[in-house]
Amino acid sequence: MLSLSKPLQEFSKLDKCLSKHGTRFEFVNDKEIICSPDESSTHTFVILEGVVSLIRGDKVLIGIVQAPFIFGLADGVAKKEAQYKLIAESGCIGYRLSSSQTLAIIEQNQLWREAFCWLAWKSQVLELRDRQLIGNNSYDQIRATLITMIEWDEELRSRIGVMNYIHQRTRVSRSVVAEVLAALRKGNYIEMNKGKLISINRLPSEY
Repeated sequence: MLSLSKPLQEFSKLDKCLSKHGTRFEFVNDKEIICSPDESSTHTFVILEGVVSLIRGDKVLIGIVQAPFIFGLADGVAKKEAQYKLIAESGCIGYRLSSSQTLAIIEQNQLWREAFCWLAWKSQVLELRDRQLIGNNSYDQIRATLITMIEWDEELRSRIGVMNYIHQRTRVSRSVVAEVLAALRKGNYIEMNKGKLISINRLPSEY
């Protein structure tokens, strides 16, 4: 999840105009694909309820986000080079519309400021992710990811397995992740139950 505050007022203004032209979708079950790689560069997806994971084409987990969220807001201007897919991690409600239509609506309603604020927030979130992962050793990446996970609400943590999430987000091998988690549990630094993160007491700065 993301620790930076979302620009919710700007989201509301964008949603008010975009929703009039969107095609609604609803997913009852988790692990359903909301957006396929082929659609990721041609459509805007607005998530109104639920939790979704964003996965890059090389199977790297970019992150897990809670609604509200907009994916593909700028694709009418600059197409993404990489392919992505959105996967529901819970029941999910939202709508979609073409990237070109999104751009036209933003222009027609002069929503450039709101779009800029949303994209600036998203850029900050990705920068934070890069600072946590790039150039850091395996333990630092695992530690940063655990700190990110403990900021989630309890319901979300109960859905997401710690080992899989850390491996998919960092690409650190499962064996190394398992070794570090076992050591942290043994030292009473973290508490887990059935593979889910319950609490963090303290995380050592080095392993």
